[in-house]
Amino acid sequence: MMDLRGVSDQELFALLKEGDQSAYTEIFRRYAPLMVSHAYRLLGDRDEANDVVQDVFMALWQRHKSLELITSLSSYLYTAIRNRVFTRMSHEKVVSRYADSIMEHMGKAFTLSDDSFMARELQKLIDEEIAALPEKMREVFLMYRKEELSYGEISERLGISDKTAKQQVYNATKILRSKLQVFLAIFLV
Repeated sequence: MMDLRGVSDQELFALLKEGDQSAYTEIFRRYAPLMVSHAYRLLGDRDEANDVVQDVFMALWQRHKSLELITSLSSYLYTAIRNRVFTRMSHEKVVSRYADSIMEHMGKAFTLSDDSFMARELQKLIDEEIAALPEKMREVFLMYRKEELSYGEISERLGISDKTAKQQVYNATKILRSKLQVFLAIFLV
């Protein structure tokens, strides 16, 4: 592997476009710490900042042949980090809305119906659908909903990243919502 420490960013980028892995490694060495700091300032979470930087550098390598550098390499990376952070924040809002929506639907089902049979049936269906979730997803979902643990607390307890915990809750909510929507549509009309 060639020592590229003295090579300019433009030359590194040209080598990267040709598929030179040592150029990619040098870009990572130069910019990853700065990008993590930048992402951390935007997110306030070190693990998420590292995840964002890893995603950006992975995309850089995967698309190295098709990339065109209009500005400087550092500007490109800062912009990519910022965009990835905004996408992540937007995704978190969607996950939160889904979780709130399913809880709202479940709450309405219990308050709108005085019929204890329907309430028991809905609870039974909810329990069955939660039990049918994949084991890890079910575990994370129950910690989040029943134990009211934060993503950080779940990640510490299970040894997974915050991102994984959030994704598991999002996936579980999406599955439960689609399964329960039919029941709610039929019985709450």
